Amino acid sequence: MKRLFYFITALLAASQSLADIYKYTDSNGVTTYTNIRPDGKQKPELVISGPKETEAPPAAREKKSTAKTPSPNNFPKVDNQVQTQRDAKRREILMTELDQEKQALENAHVIYEEAKNVPEVYRAANGKTFRNVAKYEEKLRIIEAEIQAHERNIQLLNKELSH
Repeated sequence: MKRLFYFITALLAASQSLADIYKYTDSNGVTTYTNIRPDGKQKPELVISGPKETEAPPAAREKKSTAKTPSPNNFPKVDNQVQTQRDAKRREILMTELDQEKQALENAHVIYEEAKNVPEVYRAANGKTFRNVAKYEEKLRIIEAEIQAHERNIQLLNKELSH
């Protein structure tokens, strides 16, 4: 019931013709939400208040100037050589991370191939061995998620390095 109320509230909030929404509980203990003010013995609670008068549309925003504002005199500045060194160091760090992610991806693929060939089994009380398919599939899902994470990291690192 609460979800329905929140959905209706969100829907009404999104519309242009928002009305007052009241909440009241009747003598049977039933809570009701309505846009009609209840009269009688019920004590309504105003949940959402709609606009009382029509408002003029907002004025168009002024476009910001594309001219650069000057930096203050005490603003720290970095010369080109220092910035180039910082950029080179950052690139070196990203390349190291990329190499580590590629190695981790290779390791995850090896682990996945090994796990595919080793079924999960359990031994019953009578000594018989049975396959545990659910555990096997869960193990593979976890490794697949790890592989996808490494692939995504590699993709993002390559994107960062291309800029």
